[in-house]
Amino acid sequence: MRTTDAGSVTITLTGPELDPWVAYVPTGHWLTGYGLPFADRVPRVGEPGRDGLRTVADPAGVPGDLLPPGLREQPETAGLLATGGTGTESVLPAGATGGVPATHFRQDAPVLMDRRPLAPSLRTLVRCAEITDELAGLRRQFASYAGRCAPEAVAEASRHLLSVLRDGEDGEPGPFAVMAPLLRPLSLIAGRDGGSGLSLDLPHRLLDQEFGPRGTVRFEDVDFPAALTHEPTRRFLREVGLPEDAHVFSLDTDIPLATPAEYHADCEAPACPPTGAGRLLRLGRLVEDHSLLVDGETGAVLDWDETESALRPLTTDVSTLAFTLWLLRRERTPEARAAHALTPDAHDQVAMTMLQVLAAVDPAGVTEGRTDGHRRTRASGRAGRGEAAVTAAR
Repeated sequence: MRTTDAGSVTITLTGPELDPWVAYVPTGHWLTGYGLPFADRVPRVGEPGRDGLRTVADPAGVPGDLLPPGLREQPETAGLLATGGTGTESVLPAGATGGVPATHFRQDAPVLMDRRPLAPSLRTLVRCAEITDELAGLRRQFASYAGRCAPEAVAEASRHLLSVLRDGEDGEPGPFAVMAPLLRPLSLIAGRDGGSGLSLDLPHRLLDQEFGPRGTVRFEDVDFPAALTHEPTRRFLREVGLPEDAHVFSLDTDIPLATPAEYHADCEAPACPPTGAGRLLRLGRLVEDHSLLVDGETGAVLDWDETESALRPLTTDVSTLAFTLWLLRRERTPEARAAHALTPDAHDQVAMTMLQVLAAVDPAGVTEGRTDGHRRTRASGRAGRGEAAVTAAR
């Protein structure tokens, strides 16, 4: 382990720790020399096992005999971590050409785990992580974008990121290098000066441009019940609105905003109302058996699981909800789908990239309650804060 003057930590390995697993000489030189960055950033390459390389079964937490034969003794060169530090990808030793494969943790079905291309080289993987981290923090070569927002800033940052990633590329681009220029700059679409009183200052016509004027619903004061006292939320719903149908979310348009108890009043078996239901208002349907609620006092957006009678935070407020729905729509554009075609095995990386964009605009919303979010995402479609909509879209 090495600490630089800037305070960053780098993990290095020794030759005996790599032997015989890492036979590709440039990869071995990188791991014993430059090493792997270890820092709380997104994405990051995490710390290997304390006693050298660990096997894939160690971080996955599954017995080795449940893994496919080719992965049972496969060592993990590093761990690729998602928002909040949850491990999602096991980075494997480079092959004969230096290409870096990975396998996704499948605790629910470990027998289905398999190798998938991740990056053309370990150097490219680390470099991509470092550069996209600079964009997320608007640091160094991306510092000039601080305070800038709107589609023009997104387009310029996308070209800038694409140019930097292509410079010095090793072979064909991996999933990160393909998806990052398309998705990561999208965080620049919204201002964060607090003028709206919410987390994001979205352009008023942003949803109109994406979902169409007829696909965006704006509310009137007569639509707001007395329980909705949070003025920034009322103003957002009046001036910006929400999409009526956003693939993973459908807005209630045939009834006024109502509490869960009022909404289920006519049901034969009404759902048990969540705690504090008197100040919660139903915006619409999120996914099957899940309602989207807004706290009328604080503006927080919550996911009400009607089957489990569980209430979970989803996004910080309606501005970050709208951004999430807009982001999901952008991910389904022809340009993004064409990029998917270039990386058919990269769906997990695409989802992770989208979560990284959400983390850039709503860090509290994505990281809070995140400890077991990825496990629940995979197992049941229910996610940690900020993830449910992304999960459903995948």
